[in-house]
Amino acid sequence: MNYEIRQDNFPYKNETDLIINAAIAVHKELGNGFLEIVYKDALCIELDGRGYFYEREKFYPVYYKEVLLPHSFYADFIVFDSIVLEIKSKSGIANEDLAQTINYLKCSGCTVGLVLNFGKPTLDIRRVVL
Repeated sequence: MNYEIRQDNFPYKNETDLIINAAIAVHKELGNGFLEIVYKDALCIELDGRGYFYEREKFYPVYYKEVLLPHSFYADFIVFDSIVLEIKSKSGIANEDLAQTINYLKCSGCTVGLVLNFGKPTLDIRRVVL
């Protein structure tokens, strides 16, 4: 089954715009260069201040042929019960980051993911839609 990273398909556009605006506020305040955990902590403050519902480090089990695998994953954030949010702080968003987000979407049942990279002078944003 092929999954496509589409930039022309915008389900949950209003919600993703709200998340992106919150992330821009964090990036504007902190700039680039911190570790991911710093941006995650700051984003929690920003999301709380805006009254947005989210879960941080949301646990998802992984199954193979209906067998629960011993290793699971934790999405950085699930926002508005519908959007996987992955935070990065590096020189750029790699194809591996997008593939990881696709896998998180499949496990979570969500259809929209955002990968936000705080590691550059301008916030780097990628939207992933299944």
